[in-house]
Amino acid sequence: MGIQRCLVGTTLSSAGGRRESTAKAHLSLMTARCIIVIPCYNEESRFPAGRFSDFAAAHPDIGFFLVNDGSTDKTLAVLEHTAAAYPGQVRVIDQPRNGGKAEAVRSGILAALVEPGCLFAGFWDADLATPLEAIPDLVAVATAQPKLAMVFGARVKLLGRFVERRAARHYLGRVFATVVSIALRLPIYDTQCGAKIFSVTPEARQLFAEPFCSRWVFDVEIIARHIRQCRYDMPLVEQSIYEYPLAEWRDIDGSRLRPRDFFRAFFDVLTIWRKYKP
Repeated sequence: MGIQRCLVGTTLSSAGGRRESTAKAHLSLMTARCIIVIPCYNEESRFPAGRFSDFAAAHPDIGFFLVNDGSTDKTLAVLEHTAAAYPGQVRVIDQPRNGGKAEAVRSGILAALVEPGCLFAGFWDADLATPLEAIPDLVAVATAQPKLAMVFGARVKLLGRFVERRAARHYLGRVFATVVSIALRLPIYDTQCGAKIFSVTPEARQLFAEPFCSRWVFDVEIIARHIRQCRYDMPLVEQSIYEYPLAEWRDIDGSRLRPRDFFRAFFDVLTIWRKYKP
């Protein structure tokens, strides 16, 4: 993955190019009880900086690690501009080489898990298909039920909730979720929603300690690792994971998922099953 750099600012060379950035992230200690990792790759035109700023101002107890995953556009500059307004709450982690979403999330979560005072760490998709306003809802569930290891957002289309998903992706997603549920022997509804938080524990650090074998469905691998941690005690696993039906979720234009990626995802599930089966 190359060297990771935590940033709150960037130094420009006299020729206008970007020199190696100075690590300044720890000048201001995080005071957030929950830190959310946002993996970003070429999000210059899509990153909703205004929504992040508004949410950060209204929720000082929630911090963000914005991970630039080797972007080739001006994503890093956009992230640094956002972080500069909230130096003690928003932090940028620059990964010069693109390693994929799984590794960007993993490195960000590992950094969050060692922050003093942090009780929950999670990750969120940069396009905010799940609004940031859902973060306090997931945190409230985890706080009210201390035995939970993780809380996942679930895209369930119910009356009174605004879940808008393209039909093709919805039905492919349901087939995929069924396959995962059978493979893991776990009645989980939605493994791939990009809204998840974890209680900060030694077990959580173990979940993210090693690189994932899947770049595409690492969420499934997280669950598989947790099942192994629980020694394949499935009632215990079911009691430690909570799926929270989101009040709002919308497909956002510009997704990099292609139809063939779904077939690759099925292959990855098979790989995960072989690696973690009892």
